[in-house]
Amino acid sequence: MIFDLSKTNSIANTFIAELRDETIQKDSMRFRKNMERLGAFFALEISKTLAYTEIDTQTPLGIAKSKVLASQPVLTTILRAGLPMQEGMLSIFDRADCAFITAYRKTKKNGDFVIQMEHISAPDLEGKDVILADPMLATGLSMVLCAKELINRYKIKKLHIVAAIASTEGVKHVRANLPKADLWLGAIDDEMTSKSYIVPGLGDAGDLAYGAKA
Repeated sequence: MIFDLSKTNSIANTFIAELRDETIQKDSMRFRKNMERLGAFFALEISKTLAYTEIDTQTPLGIAKSKVLASQPVLTTILRAGLPMQEGMLSIFDRADCAFITAYRKTKKNGDFVIQMEHISAPDLEGKDVILADPMLATGLSMVLCAKELINRYKIKKLHIVAAIASTEGVKHVRANLPKADLWLGAIDDEMTSKSYIVPGLGDAGDLAYGAKA
């Protein structure tokens, strides 16, 4: 399943527009906040697909029937760019455990790059719904590498992949390698540069959120 926010009429499209805007995105606090808002939006959308159980809730005047999550998902992100989006999801799934992955592009002398994954810090993911968020889904290489590592370690119940901006190529790569995963995307752009940056995209999400890397 692919959910493409840009195909819907939603206020959340405003968050995407501001994330892309080269003037607004210069305000790093605003940039992080819009990523958080987008994370919260996707958390609410994903919550509609999860399993629920009914409980009795005691009010001051009687008993009310309430639906609550049968189990909490695990919120997973790729450092550092994914942190604001994860914070937004955590504001909705406020009892969820979190997992963190360190992965980055290691550039060769000829300009090509490989994805280097160094560390995973995660709770037990056995039988869990796992939400894996990264703002940019460009080639899809890092997303597939990280997701497959989690799948190899644990019997995950369901994998949800969240990105603010994806490329057409990245979506194809993820669908080919993770056919059972659901994709929740803010927008899908058709082009990438020779260095695999999405066009029109929004730039380097990590740098815009936390400052340029040295």
